[in-house]
Amino acid sequence: MISVEAARERIVGRMRPTGAESVGLSQAWSRVLAEDVVARLTQPPADMSAMDGYAVGPCAGAVGDTLRLVGAVAAGHPFEGTVGPGEAVRIFTGAVLPPGAVSILLQEDATATPDQVRIGEALVPGRHIRRAGQDFQHGARLLAAGRRLGAREIGLAAAANHAWLSVHRRPVVAILASGDEIFMPGDAIPPGGIVSSNSHALAAMVRAAGGHPVMLPIVRDDAGAIADAVAGAGRFDLLVTSGGASVGDHDLVRPGMERGGFELDFWRIAMRPGKPLMFGRLADTPVLGLPGNPVSALVCAILFLLPAIGRLCGLAGEAPATLPALLAAALPANDHRADFLRCSLATDAEGVVTARAFTSQDSAQLRLLAEADGLILRAPHAPAAGSGDVVRVLRLADLGV
Repeated sequence: MISVEAARERIVGRMRPTGAESVGLSQAWSRVLAEDVVARLTQPPADMSAMDGYAVGPCAGAVGDTLRLVGAVAAGHPFEGTVGPGEAVRIFTGAVLPPGAVSILLQEDATATPDQVRIGEALVPGRHIRRAGQDFQHGARLLAAGRRLGAREIGLAAAANHAWLSVHRRPVVAILASGDEIFMPGDAIPPGGIVSSNSHALAAMVRAAGGHPVMLPIVRDDAGAIADAVAGAGRFDLLVTSGGASVGDHDLVRPGMERGGFELDFWRIAMRPGKPLMFGRLADTPVLGLPGNPVSALVCAILFLLPAIGRLCGLAGEAPATLPALLAAALPANDHRADFLRCSLATDAEGVVTARAFTSQDSAQLRLLAEADGLILRAPHAPAAGSGDVVRVLRLADLGV
């Protein structure tokens, strides 16, 4: 068996980011940039007023001074003249600063008549003026390739005058469930049969990570049928199987794929749940074989599938982030496998997070995973931990799962 860290490194290392495509800004959310975003203009393009008030020309600017009003200027309508000494122009937020103006007198600090304005607060040259290029200059690199786009990044790209962005294509991830006993939700379930939950949960995780899931039909426990089901794997960026990855008489995913040329990289990881995980390559398509137990499959997907899709999308493919928490109850010493314990999380008024492991950690109890707030990470051979000890936890809500 290999470690969780070594498995993740080998999986992510075999992923190659997808090619680039151009999408409109409305379609760019959560996509990953394939090219840098460079400013196509200067922002602001000129000196502008940051407030409503009066653009004032050169003067002493003392309280009680009176200035002559010579016009008005609104956003989008630059002033055509020049503001001279002792003069002022009515100005509104976002308007271009008129030539000659050196400061802005706030409207609440002024007393105005149709022809003049009296200063009610001492003027400071340059105050309330947004200088040209204060945000960014033409030609500046604003966003680097490899960055996932959120609302803030899309807004910045729009401000830089980009209507289209070059992003990595969404990776196409095929999901294949196998087993004589599993049936799709809504089907008639015969005696001994169970509903297939893994495919739907995995498809949701693929979408959350930025991929495009393709759910293949369930394949029965037959090596030939499995070989036929994966014959077209070359059209996918990643093939994920669920079930049949162990060594029982009916675990035929690996033998079936080997008929099509599957090459094994590694099998079995020193972790719980999820030991019987398989990874390899079928022609040019990476294959991630997940366990069949629902909790094992989804925990492995969190630890390995999400980073793999991240790498395909153009990200680094890093491990899911963890945070420190205090144990609410003691935990025994760990054995040679890493443990990922479903737990509840609570945060007190000071922001301290407390984690309480569930009493049952059975890998077939999907309900407990749905109720969990996070996973407590326990390293191999970790000593016993007492109530109040610090542990690392993986908060599930942070992953969008």
